[in-house]
Amino acid sequence: MYSVVKKKTKIKGKISDGKSIKSLTGFKMASKNKVFNILNCKIKNIKIMNKDMASILVSEKVKKIYNKLIIYLTNLFIEDDDTGDNYREALNQIEKFRLEIKNKYREYLKKNELSKMSKQLVILQKEATNRLLEIEYFYKTYETERNNNRRR
Repeated sequence: MYSVVKKKTKIKGKISDGKSIKSLTGFKMASKNKVFNILNCKIKNIKIMNKDMASILVSEKVKKIYNKLIIYLTNLFIEDDDTGDNYREALNQIEKFRLEIKNKYREYLKKNELSKMSKQLVILQKEATNRLLEIEYFYKTYETERNNNRRR
């Protein structure tokens, strides 16, 4: 772990083993593959302990993920699908995003950000559910009509 403290333009820091960073609570910034260079030392694991700093980084990261999800969901809704697979996929992606936010980022995000994303996702989820139910209803009525015509 490398602790950076800025006081009067002097940067102090120390490096410790990787075991101590796992015990600390905070937002883990980097992935295993990404390496940061601090004072000519290669640093792989960075945890931000200050919630105010972490909330800024987390909100940017979540906004990027959220915007990608919205684009993906609108593409799924635009595509013409008779089987309903697109709507099932949309529901799965929405639930996956919600669980990811709940487990990883909830404590760093502001309530108004969470509520705004939640409201928009609820609208998309209802739309996907309604369209999926319409398709299922159409196939049920089609099958019963087809069976009735065979009997005649």
